[in-house]
Amino acid sequence: MLKRIITALVAVCVLIPVLIFSDTWVFPIGVALCAAIGIFEMLGCIGVRKNLFLTIPLCLVAVFMPLYARYVALGNSGSYELLKLGAGITFVMALYILGVAVFANKSVNITDAGLLLGISFYIIAAFTSLVYLHDYIPYGNYIYLLTFICAWVTDIFAYFTGMLLGKHKLIPAVSPKKTVEGAIGGLVFCVISTVLFGFVIEKFFNTHGITSANYLVLIVAGVFASVVSQTGDLIMSVIKRHYGIKDYGKIFPGHGGVLDRFDSVLAVSMILAVICTYFDLLTFM
Repeated sequence: MLKRIITALVAVCVLIPVLIFSDTWVFPIGVALCAAIGIFEMLGCIGVRKNLFLTIPLCLVAVFMPLYARYVALGNSGSYELLKLGAGITFVMALYILGVAVFANKSVNITDAGLLLGISFYIIAAFTSLVYLHDYIPYGNYIYLLTFICAWVTDIFAYFTGMLLGKHKLIPAVSPKKTVEGAIGGLVFCVISTVLFGFVIEKFFNTHGITSANYLVLIVAGVFASVVSQTGDLIMSVIKRHYGIKDYGKIFPGHGGVLDRFDSVLAVSMILAVICTYFDLLTFM
């Protein structure tokens, strides 16, 4: 327990400066590094990390996409350019990974290749979504923080609600400790946190033409964010159980790897990116 607490405190001390300096190169490089580590961990989980024909290209793409989102795909057509490149890279990745499985069938089977393709796209797209939320959404330098708030509030309050009130197991075959009551508690407190977020921004950061928070959209976003946060956690748990591992990595002693700590954040970043593309969480003049 002491190791977990110390690791958590150190991680927070590292994360806070990254978030504070999110307008500088620190943020996209930090995101790119986490994306590459996440891919590296997943390659190890699946058991194909030693195949450099997979490891090197996938890690390079993981580093490239967040940096491209910050420094290349800018301007009025930036979102379109980012989406267009992402679609192209996904197509090439599909051909490449499945092709490696064909020509290296003794070391990479087609089932693992299919999972690697899907989960690699998920990891890279999710980390890139953090940069997208910050740089492409109006006042995203506030809104992208909801990714961490929703994920971690859901996780914390699902745990405590489940511990205090949990009686009905959610999906025991995947995660024996999670309960229905915990899931509901996490959702309720996540929605409360999104409403409080809107209130705080509206009242204390109303210096750039923000007139009001769109509370209806914030509530809906909170519901979806909490649901996908818990789903993202379960998805990563299913993969770990399938391959018989406890943690994806050891970069956070007592907590596991990047994918163990950011499993919920990845899912939330993608759903918020979709929601914020079509709806305003904050109303502007």
